[in-house]
Amino acid sequence: MIITRSPLRISLGGGGTDLPSYYEQHTGFLIAAAIDKYAYITLHETFVPDLIVKYSKLERVARAADLEHPIIREAFALVGIDGGSLEMTSMADIPAGTGLGSSGSFTTALLKALHAYRKNLVHPSDVAEQACEIEIGRLHEPIGKQDQYIAAYGGITCFRYHPGGRVEAWPLKISEETRYNLEDNLLLFFTGYSRSASSILKEQDDKSKTKNADMIENLHFIKDLGLQSKAALEAGDLLEFGRLMDVHWQRKKQRSGAMSNPQINTWYDLAMTNGAVGGKLIGAGGGGFLMFYAQDKAQLRHTLRKAGLQEVRFRFDFEGTKVLVQ
Repeated sequence: MIITRSPLRISLGGGGTDLPSYYEQHTGFLIAAAIDKYAYITLHETFVPDLIVKYSKLERVARAADLEHPIIREAFALVGIDGGSLEMTSMADIPAGTGLGSSGSFTTALLKALHAYRKNLVHPSDVAEQACEIEIGRLHEPIGKQDQYIAAYGGITCFRYHPGGRVEAWPLKISEETRYNLEDNLLLFFTGYSRSASSILKEQDDKSKTKNADMIENLHFIKDLGLQSKAALEAGDLLEFGRLMDVHWQRKKQRSGAMSNPQINTWYDLAMTNGAVGGKLIGAGGGGFLMFYAQDKAQLRHTLRKAGLQEVRFRFDFEGTKVLVQ
């Protein structure tokens, strides 16, 4: 029995500049943090010749190439396993489509399990790049590289995305006191909406590819905000970081009419008058989780719970994608 897990993530600045349509021309930068909510994969040998795969559906096939699930099919092919006499199961702490990078976490956890089965030692950067190859290279999803890399590395990590696909990764230089305060005062609330990131990111991707001036200027601005957020966090100025989150959200909403909706805007405004310094929707937008940096977290919690939002408490994860049982 092999069990792997991979953390979900929150974005702390620069999100959206990790799409190839942007970084291939302009270089991307963002900060992301892994959190202690996970995608899990179990893999074990069976006494039947078929491959059995359990996710939201159940598939039983003669070989991995016959699977309907595209990511699982391509992961088996990339690692070179035909899948006979194996059973694979996936589970997650948070549903897909909620903006916390579940697809990237799922893919890195799956690759880690398959490599463990083959007794391969793989570096986090290799796991991340293989996950990107599957989702972006083979399946042509209009997504970025943030989710796969932060899931593989863990921690609170800065990423620079270079033309040609090279990715630099290094830990944010943040003090222990600032890290604890950041962890204590960042609050996540589920909006009740789930959505496909691909549908929203495709609009950004298409506009970037056609060099739409408004989209490129927007992403330049977001990248600069990411660098300002890095400076604020490393200086321990969390109120400035919170203010920059609000600036980011106001500019992010301009990328697509599907980024927000009247109900989300109402909740956001309510939070900003009841203890939040700044906030944003996590991920591509359109639903999922609202995240706020709180100056008065007791008031913010009380207000948003009364408004019907469910809080999900979290801590940062510093282990990244790992094998739990082998």
